Amino acid sequence: MEGGIMETPDTTLSASSYEDDSSKVCCHPKGRLWRFLGLALMCLLGFGSYFCYDNPSALQDNFKNDLDLSTSKFVLLYSIYSWPNVVLCFIGGFLLDRIFGIRLGTIIYMALALAGQIVFATGAIVNKFWLMMLGRLIFGIGAESLAVAQNSYAVLWFKGKELNMVFGLQLSFARVGSTVNFLVMEPIYNYVAKDYSGPECIGIVLFLASLTCVFSMICASLLGLMDKRTETILRRGHNEEPKVVRLTDIKDFEGIFWLIVVICIAYYMAIFPFIALAKVFFERKYQYSPAAANTANSLIYSISAIASPLFGFLVDKTGKNVLWVFISIVGTIIAHGLLAFTYVDPYTCMIAMGLSYSMLASSLWPLIALVIPEYQLGTAYGLAQAVQNLGLAVVNSLSGTIVDESGYFMLEMFFLGWLGISLITSTLIWVIDFSKTGGYLNMTPKQREIYEESQPSINTTEREKLLSAGSTSDLSGDDLLQPQSDINIRNRYLSRIGPILPTQAKATTYRALR
Repeated sequence: MEGGIMETPDTTLSASSYEDDSSKVCCHPKGRLWRFLGLALMCLLGFGSYFCYDNPSALQDNFKNDLDLSTSKFVLLYSIYSWPNVVLCFIGGFLLDRIFGIRLGTIIYMALALAGQIVFATGAIVNKFWLMMLGRLIFGIGAESLAVAQNSYAVLWFKGKELNMVFGLQLSFARVGSTVNFLVMEPIYNYVAKDYSGPECIGIVLFLASLTCVFSMICASLLGLMDKRTETILRRGHNEEPKVVRLTDIKDFEGIFWLIVVICIAYYMAIFPFIALAKVFFERKYQYSPAAANTANSLIYSISAIASPLFGFLVDKTGKNVLWVFISIVGTIIAHGLLAFTYVDPYTCMIAMGLSYSMLASSLWPLIALVIPEYQLGTAYGLAQAVQNLGLAVVNSLSGTIVDESGYFMLEMFFLGWLGISLITSTLIWVIDFSKTGGYLNMTPKQREIYEESQPSINTTEREKLLSAGSTSDLSGDDLLQPQSDINIRNRYLSRIGPILPTQAKATTYRALR
C-alpha cells in the first residue's frame, strides 16, 4: 500500500539530455532493460513471503494431525499474523516514508519475514505452539510492511500510465509464490515423511520453505543498489523542498480514501480466510483427495498470476477503475454463491473467483495513488493494510469458530455478507466521486489528462494571488525591487494565514498545503 519521481526543471533538463541515448545504453536508468530488471526484482520481492504465508493452508490436515490442532486453533496461525499489523503495518509505512527510506526499509522488513519463518519452523520441530505463534507474529510484521514497500517502489519507478499494469505484475508474481506453495508443499511433506514424522516432519518442511525468503532477500538487496544508482544518475529529488510526513496527515486524507479502505477490508475477508480453510471444504463437500483439494484451492492464485498483469494492462488503457472494482465484486459474489448453494464444478467457481480477484487487485490499489499525494503514499498504503489486517485477524478467528460450530455453509453465508458490504461501498465511491469531480476516478486516461490540465495547481494559484496588484501592500519599497522566488511567495502566504516566520528564514520547509 505503497513517493514518485518528481523532477525539478534542472533535473528534467539533465534527464532529457539522455532521452535519445538512453535506449542505446543498457544500464541507463531510463533504458528499457534497466526498468525491466527493476520491475522483475520488485515482483520477486514478495515471492518468499507469499509462498510462506499459506504454508499452513497447503498442509492444513497435516498440521492438524501431526500437531493435534483443532480448526479454531489452526486459524490462530493466520490471526496472529494479522493482529500486530493492525498497528505495525501502518507504522511500517510511516517509517518507510520518514525514517528508513524505501531501500533500507525494504531490506529490514524482508529480514523480519525471514526471521519469523525460521522461528515458526523451529517451533514446529520442538512442538511448541507458542513459539510457532511468535514466529508467525514476526513473519507478519515483516511481510505486511514489505508489501507496503513494494507498492511504494512501484509508484516511485512507474507512476503514470504503467502503474496499473505494474501492480498487476507484482500481484502476479506474488501469487506465483502462493500457487507454487500449494503445488509443492504436499509432495515435499510426503518426501520428508519417509524419514521423519509428526512435528519434526512439519518443522523440516517449513525450514525448506524459508529458502524462498532467502531468495527474496537477495532481490531486495539488488533492487536497493539499482534504486540508489537510479537516484544518483537522474538526480531524483535534487533541489526539491523535502515534504515532511507526519502521522497527523491521516486526518487530511479524503473521504474516498476511507471508502477504498472499507473495500480492502470487506472484499478480502471473503478471499484469504476462505483460502485458509478451503482445502478441507473441498475434501468434505466434493470428496476430493488432499492433492486435488490443494489444486482446486490454488486456482485463485494460479489464475491471478496470469490474469493480474493482463487486467492491469487493460485498466491502464481503459481507466474506469471504479467500474472494474464493481464488476469484480459482482463476479466474486456469483462464485461464492455457486459454492454455497450448488454442486457446480468447483473449478468453475474458483476460476471465476480468481479472475474477479485479479481484476479487483489491478484496479482498486492504484486508486489510492490517485487520491493521496505521492510523499504520503507509504503511510496511506500502510494504513490501508493495517486496517485490512484488523479485519483479517477478527474474521480468521470467527471463520474457524463458524466451521467448528455451524459448518461450511454458514461460513459461505458469512463471506457473502462481506461481499455485499464491499458492493455497496463501491457504489458509494462511484456516486461521491461523480458529485465532487465529475467522476475522475472512473475516467479514461485521456479524460484524466484533460481534467488535470484544467485544474490550476496550488502553487500557480498562490503565485497569481500574491503577485496581483492588490496583494503587495505588505511589501516594503526595497522588497518590491527584489525578485519574488517561490520560497518568498510561500513564506508570505504562510505568514498571512497564521505562522509567523523569522525574517532570516529563507528555505523553511512546510507540509504541502491542500
